[in-house]
Amino acid sequence: MRRLACIYIMVSVGLLVCIASPLRAQIKISGTVYDASRALPLPSVSVVSTGGNGTTTDSTGRYTIVVKESDSISFSFLNRPTAKFPVKGIQNVFQFDISLHVPVNELPTVRVQPRNYRIDSIQNRKDYAKVFDFRKPGIGVSTSPTGGVGLDLAEFINIFRFRHNRRMLAFQKRLLQEEEDKFIDQRFTRATVRKITGLTGDSLIRFMTLYRPSYEFTQVSNDYEFLEYIKLASIEFRAYGMRRREETGF
Repeated sequence: MRRLACIYIMVSVGLLVCIASPLRAQIKISGTVYDASRALPLPSVSVVSTGGNGTTTDSTGRYTIVVKESDSISFSFLNRPTAKFPVKGIQNVFQFDISLHVPVNELPTVRVQPRNYRIDSIQNRKDYAKVFDFRKPGIGVSTSPTGGVGLDLAEFINIFRFRHNRRMLAFQKRLLQEEEDKFIDQRFTRATVRKITGLTGDSLIRFMTLYRPSYEFTQVSNDYEFLEYIKLASIEFRAYGMRRREETGF
């Protein structure tokens, strides 16, 4: 029995080691990217690992990326990639700050946007609160002051306001669609697409029509994933254009 118990313990420990090994292999690295003076944090810096994971710095220059111990990470800003930093050589993975040799005069000009999607959306929800909160009427019950329960007469009458209900539901659907479209528009902009793809004129318009992302993808993707989608879509778009010219002759 004692021998069986020892074998059981050894097998259990072995399984725990096998399970824990992949977990230990995943490392989360965080930090801030600064300019050459280490005074200004840099937003929109690409952070990529040799294992394939990637992200971008936020408006405060902060980033977080999950990598393997065998990976290396590199940073890229204004198409200038840095050397690769082996993960094993990073002493403090919780605060791996880096300074890029980018002079202040080379930083992109910050433009003050006249409108803000989030503020507009909140205001729109306030202005049309009755429409956004509208629900198709159903048979409900009401409770009297004496504790009795009966049919909710007002709710029952609303069931037969067919035209009003259809108009409200149609208006609500249109407002929700407009809200989703504006959410996509504030990320999938001409300036962003032009910068990533290099497309202009009719080609740019055609690309943005054909490869407009879905609301769901726009909502869940981070900046790196979103820009990578535009980049890969532009490769497919150009390949399709070349095939079409070969087939038609122009």
